[in-house]
Amino acid sequence: MDTKILISQILSGSDSTIVINGPQELTVLELLLKGGFMMLPLLVLFFITIYILIEKILVINKESKSPKNFNEEILSRIKNDDINGAKLICEDVNNPVSRMLRKGLDKFNTSLKNIETSIENVGKIEIYNLEKKLSMLATISGAAPMIGFLGTVTGMIQAFISIAEEEGAVSPKLLSSGIYEAMLTTAAGLFVGIIAYLAYNYLVTRVEKLIHNMEYTTIEFIETLQSKK
Repeated sequence: MDTKILISQILSGSDSTIVINGPQELTVLELLLKGGFMMLPLLVLFFITIYILIEKILVINKESKSPKNFNEEILSRIKNDDINGAKLICEDVNNPVSRMLRKGLDKFNTSLKNIETSIENVGKIEIYNLEKKLSMLATISGAAPMIGFLGTVTGMIQAFISIAEEEGAVSPKLLSSGIYEAMLTTAAGLFVGIIAYLAYNYLVTRVEKLIHNMEYTTIEFIETLQSKK
């Protein structure tokens, strides 16, 4: 079987057939089903990975949106003692930075320590929401290959049991078919693991960039308040 043909057919999602050893023909779906019952959890993990990736991208894109000169406008209102105006701007912009600053503005008449504590508490909640489900991707990236290897081991055991039950000479076709069916779970497990690993690192990079922006804005906010007090 030509590996390049198999990969191209899987990526194209077509229902074409794959020729194996001449007359035997298998569709991509049939080939995947030959991997055994271990293919089912791998399929579930694959769809979970895609779901988390899409969901987190949408969330991060939404939380990253901020009007131009938002930070400068907030700091300018504070310097001009227009606290209510700064609060209104934060209410109009619904993202982690605005929610943190709004909490700090609510504590404006208290001590600077209380303001910092309030902002820090809100920041922890926002970071938790941004990082939520990322650990699941990390788990999938490690678990999927192991599930694939487990499927290969159980498949090889079944193949050798079938060989042991054969009388006389063992057919090379029986041996090769049992092995390739068992190896399918390894390939599937590695594929799902790689997708989950790439998705995890991509999302972590996006989240860290957003957290850095939150920290930078908060520092400027606190420094502005210090100059006022």
